[in-house]
Formats: sequence, C-alpha cells, structure tokens
Amino acid sequence: MKKIVPIVLVLVVLGGALFAQAAKEVATADFHIGIVTGTVSQSEDDLRGAEEMIARYGSVSSGGKIQHVTYPDNFMEEAETTISVISGLADDPLMKAIIVNQSVPGTTEAFRKVKERRPDVLCIAGEAHEDPGVIQSAADLVINNDFVARGYLIIKTARDLGVDTFVHISFPRHMGYETLSRRAAIMEATCKDFGMTFVYESAPDPTSDVGIAGAQQYILEKVPAWIDKYGKNTAYFVTNDAHTEPLLKQLLAYGGYFIEADLPSPLMGYPGALGLDLSAEAGDFSAILKKVESAIVSKGGAGRFGTWAYSYGFTTTAALAQHAINIVEGKSELLKLSDIMKAFGEFTPGAEWNGSFYTDSETGVRARNHVLIYQDTYMMGKGFMKTPEVVVPEKYFLVK
Repeated sequence: MKKIVPIVLVLVVLGGALFAQAAKEVATADFHIGIVTGTVSQSEDDLRGAEEMIARYGSVSSGGKIQHVTYPDNFMEEAETTISVISGLADDPLMKAIIVNQSVPGTTEAFRKVKERRPDVLCIAGEAHEDPGVIQSAADLVINNDFVARGYLIIKTARDLGVDTFVHISFPRHMGYETLSRRAAIMEATCKDFGMTFVYESAPDPTSDVGIAGAQQYILEKVPAWIDKYGKNTAYFVTNDAHTEPLLKQLLAYGGYFIEADLPSPLMGYPGALGLDLSAEAGDFSAILKKVESAIVSKGGAGRFGTWAYSYGFTTTAALAQHAINIVEGKSELLKLSDIMKAFGEFTPGAEWNGSFYTDSETGVRARNHVLIYQDTYMMGKGFMKTPEVVVPEKYFLVK
C-alpha cells in the first residue's frame, strides 16, 4: 500500500493540474465582444453588420460572444447617454473589445472611461466623426473611409466618365469635421487639376429643426434647378445619408451622375429612390446589387450611377468585430494592415480594397493606429472601375 500511495497522490495532483489547465483554457476561450451602432432609422447598414456577427457567434444573452447596443438617434444632444452606452460595456468582466460604428462625437470620451477602468479592453472606432488627432488619442484602432484617396478617386472616376462639373452638397456641421472638409478640399484641388468645375452647394442639416423630412424635401425641390444651372454632364455628391435618396430619385428623373455615396452601399438611397422591395434579398449583397443595377439600367441610368458592391457600414461593423475576435484568439495583429484587410475581405468576396495609414496634413506624420480604407467603385451597367489599382499622387495627401 505504501508504494501505491505516492502514485495515487501523483495522479491526484496531475489530475488537478490537468483540470486547472482545462479550466484555464475554457476561461481563455470564453470572451465577449461589444458592438455599438446607431439605430435602424439612422444607421441601418451598421446595425445589420452587428446582426450578422450575432448570427455567426451568438448573443451574450444566449451564451454567445456578441453584445450589441445602440446609441441615441439624436446623439449630438444626448452625448452623456452615448458615452454611458459605450463605456457601460466594460462592466462585463468577459468583455475583450468594444467596436463603435459609426464613432459619433462622444466616442473618445467613452473610450477614455473604458481605459481608466479596463485598460485590457480593445477600443476600436469605425468611421470616426471626431477629429483624427482626438480619436487617435483614445482608440487602439481607428478606421475611416479613405477621405483622402477618395477625394481624388471620385473626381477621377467622374472625369473618366466624361463629367465636366462636380457639385458637393453639405452643411456647416459636416464641414466642421476635419475628415469631410479635407475630402472636399481634395475634390476641389483635383477638379482644378483636371480642368473641371467644382461647386459647393448647401442643404439643411437633417438634425436641425427642419428634420429629415424637411432636408429631403429641400433636395427634391433643388435638384431640377441645379440640373438646369449646371447641365446634365454634372456629378453630385452629398455628405449626409438622408440626402442621398431624394438626390438619386431626382437625378434618375432629370439627368446627372452619382459616382458613389459618402458611405457607399447598394442599400444607400437606392431602394427608396427606385421603389424596390429587397426583403427577399436581405443580407445577400450580390443579389441586392444585381436587383438595384437592373432597375437603374431599365431607367436609363447605366454608366451614371455608382456604389460599392458591398455596404461600407455593414462591412465595417462585421469586419472590425471579426478582426477583434481574430486578435483575441491570437490569429491576427491589431495594427497589421494585411490582417485588417483580411477581415474586411471576408465579408466582400470579389471586391477589392485598398488603404493606408492616416497622414497628418499639417505635419506629414503618419499615424500608427488610424487606417483609411476604400473599396472599388462599381458603376451600374459598367462594372468595377479598378480604383484600388490607381496610384493617388502624393501631393493630395497633404491638401488641407
């Protein structure tokens, strides 16, 4: 018996160690990812991306990995609520990363609160609204549509299609954003270099007293006059999602070009402008694009209306959440550009992406944690324009 006891003790100790190791592995595998988006009324594509990740990994409430919450529609007036919604996700001890898309004002402060309590939680900002230097100071990773490269590429695409005038439509709040004002400046500079006319037009802010309905009515009423003034060989661009549908509707009726939306998607403005029911195609962007394109072509819009083949909002939410999961599981590095592109590519088969790290226009310094990306432009009835293959002249990266 004496010879057996040590063996038994060894087995007990070994068994305990194996159990502890197994428990540790289970604990390591058991983590949560927080996703914050706007509501269906403000940011439907962003929200649908969160739903896609819940479909893949399950919601926290049912034992899965994804915790999805939304910030208020009137986030400009309810900043404290927005901050609370975002930072509250850090109360979950299993939370490993928080993704906000779109990263509206208040995200920086929310991330700072998260880091004060939980420095281990990754804070990832999708489509940041706050100035680059501000959001970079609090987020581990920032993603924006490439407002620098696109400022050049949208104009180049328009010129390649034979457009001679470009009309940029916005309002003071948006032009107060560095990202949007800098893109407009690059568009204007590119038009000058290409011998095109660049025009600024203003429209009501949908968050103002006129509301979304009033802002959309303004666009409906103004487009015919703009077409008369600038001619049909003109491309139009709006910085606000709510303005997109009425603009598309009137351009289809009166003429003109639309290269792509501020945050491109075949769902951005097109279903409403065309009167399409896409419920049967929900979630299938290849089918959505095919149906939208068919309707555009049938209305004589071939070669005049463009988009990204896959929704930027949907893809950004899903891809950043997937990137976070890949990081936690040790499969990807946070700031490795190829790993970020791999996550985006997972949700956009057949479409090419390009991008680079943000460069400060004042100092020329490249940020280490801020990536600008863009997808190939797809013109209805014409196909992909191969924009990721175009080399953007270096001088445009310093336009401000």
